[in-house]
Amino acid sequence: MFRTLSLLSVLSAGLALPALAPAAGGAPLPNTSVPALDLQRYAGKWYEQASLPMFFTRACVGDTTAQYTPQADGTMAVRNRCRTADGSHQQADAVARRAGQNPAELEVRFAPRWLSWLPMVWGDYWVIALDEDYQWAMVGTPGRDYLWILSRAPQLEEQTYAALVERARRMGYPVDKLHKTPQTGND
Repeated sequence: MFRTLSLLSVLSAGLALPALAPAAGGAPLPNTSVPALDLQRYAGKWYEQASLPMFFTRACVGDTTAQYTPQADGTMAVRNRCRTADGSHQQADAVARRAGQNPAELEVRFAPRWLSWLPMVWGDYWVIALDEDYQWAMVGTPGRDYLWILSRAPQLEEQTYAALVERARRMGYPVDKLHKTPQTGND
């Protein structure tokens, strides 16, 4: 969640749990974002349920969260936080912006603002599955290098989690490398 969340941000109609159920065991799905995203509804705290491991989060051992805050200029402030092995917390701040025509395709920048003109400091952040009530989301990238399963609550219902993992598998993500994120609720 720390890099592509280039990593991160975003959100109006999405994908409900009933829509996930028929997906299990079926044909491959395209790796596309949801058709709509309401940034105001997406704003707030999300608990990471699982992610593909990445260099940037190697010190994180659990309680990983992302906080999205709408800004006056239409961007979202992003704060990623996690617990490390010694019990301390690690934090990274970023900004997310809409990336193009599709409102659920965002870009996130963790680099300083003065570098924002460089295209390589922005990372893709696509909301690829979203609960109609914005209670869970799945975020990926065009190259399938990054994947996050997020929930508004520290614990996501196992049936929903399994359906999202299956959906990601059908979209071509390497779900065998997915790492579940321990959440104690003490974030």
